[in-house]
Amino acid sequence: MTATHVALVQASFEQVRPILESAALMFYERLFELDPSLRALFRQSREAQAQKLAQALTVVVKGLEHPAQLRGAVEALGRRHAGYGVRDEHYTTVGEALIWTLEQGLGEAFTADVRSAWIDAYGWLAFVMREAAAGATQAA
Repeated sequence: MTATHVALVQASFEQVRPILESAALMFYERLFELDPSLRALFRQSREAQAQKLAQALTVVVKGLEHPAQLRGAVEALGRRHAGYGVRDEHYTTVGEALIWTLEQGLGEAFTADVRSAWIDAYGWLAFVMREAAAGATQAA
């Protein structure tokens, strides 16, 4: 990720922060609209899951300036998700739901540059998680 993309993701995330938990709920609503079969992967209430998502996003967005330091936590997240039954193709659906949610939450502030920055950030996140999940699956 470029420094400009990191700055755009972090600045736009600050705009979403006041509505972060409601945005996380919107994310899950959209995710389940896109793929209703994903509901079966979640055992906690949507509210509890939304709170976890909000916390994870906060950690990831803050850590984007130092991806090498963040990588271990993201890999662990990928391995955990593999254990929950998340498959490779689910990452695409999650990315679509995330971008849609950000677009809804940011409105006009969700410019083409901000979209590109978030796609770049999510692409890195999904790549690292997928890679770690694949390694966990092969080791099992």
